[in-house]
Amino acid sequence: MLGVAKPALVVRDGDNVEVATAVDDVFAEWRVRDASPPPLDDDPDRPVALVFTSGTTGLPKGVLFCNRQLDAVTAIDVGDRWGGGPRGLASTSLAHLGPMTKLAGNLRGGGTTYLMRRWTAEAALRAVADHGVTFLGGIPTQIALMLEHPSFESTDLSSVQAIVMGGGPATPSLVRAARARFGVPLAVRYSCTEAAIGTGTRFDDPPEDAEESVGRAQPGVTLSVLDDDDDPVGPGEVGHVCLRSAAVMAGYWNDREATAAAFTADGSVRTGDLGRVDDGGRLHLAGRSKEMFVRGGYNVHPQEVEAVLAEHPDIAAVAVVAKPDDVMGEVGVAFVVPRRDAAPSLESLRSFGSSRLAAYKLPEDLRVVDALPLTSMDKVDRKALAARLTSS
Repeated sequence: MLGVAKPALVVRDGDNVEVATAVDDVFAEWRVRDASPPPLDDDPDRPVALVFTSGTTGLPKGVLFCNRQLDAVTAIDVGDRWGGGPRGLASTSLAHLGPMTKLAGNLRGGGTTYLMRRWTAEAALRAVADHGVTFLGGIPTQIALMLEHPSFESTDLSSVQAIVMGGGPATPSLVRAARARFGVPLAVRYSCTEAAIGTGTRFDDPPEDAEESVGRAQPGVTLSVLDDDDDPVGPGEVGHVCLRSAAVMAGYWNDREATAAAFTADGSVRTGDLGRVDDGGRLHLAGRSKEMFVRGGYNVHPQEVEAVLAEHPDIAAVAVVAKPDDVMGEVGVAFVVPRRDAAPSLESLRSFGSSRLAAYKLPEDLRVVDALPLTSMDKVDRKALAARLTSS
């Protein structure tokens, strides 16, 4: 990432300080003695934040947000509201999309965010109890790990008033479990780094909205589902999910070609996700376009399969990736984290999923693992899982 961003100065925690150019030269340019620096001009296109993509399907890219985009994020998120902010827990690093683009809105709220040097389920549960956290946000993996932790039942979580999950797919069983065991309203959010703001459910929506979908377009956001030619797909059909608003990125840092490819003609951002919109306007995700595989001429979307298999009572977590097959071209492999000591067999897993999935979508191999590998953004590292298949 340093080769892309080319920073003048990088400061790291601890004893490590890496300097791309001489520190004295950098500070000489910035230093103002016995005076205050002049105020910045009101420039809506001044670069402010550079947020890197998670790199789950390729090399991370720097996503640029200027004053213009950050103002739009704040307007969509909080509007003219001031004060009343909750006590929250930072679930991601400060370099993540949320902290980088929502700072102005969070400051308006006037709440308190508690930081952790390293997120763990045990530390998060303890922080909720110690600090009276009222708003719990996190990626689904983190909420699932908190629910599975042995200290969950003995921890005082009565301060929590609401939960929001985003940054990854949430299975119906996880949504139901989180809502029931925390005993509070729950909403889900969906976007991508390039779009900043996307879709979501509300706390007062019917329970099935958060269980089955990622909600409707947020105010000020236009949601579209397109085919390979950028034409709208038919009602209920799966296509490429695109988002348009005043908050979408200014572009990729130092990459004009990738920037041009990321936008449709009307200025919508291609999220890289596949999905469909139901007759109620709710978006249902089908997975990443680059994760889809073809078995015997039929498209298989891993996220659809995972959502069904995750309901199995003996499974704590599951991810499906493809491996080459001489006959079918590609077949699905299920990596399973068992909820108990004994994991389900492949036969029982296929039997469980057969009532809701076509036969060609069912996994044809099973690997039992202690945990699913995660990226730096705490998303399932599918490239690492695929690498395990090729090395085994």
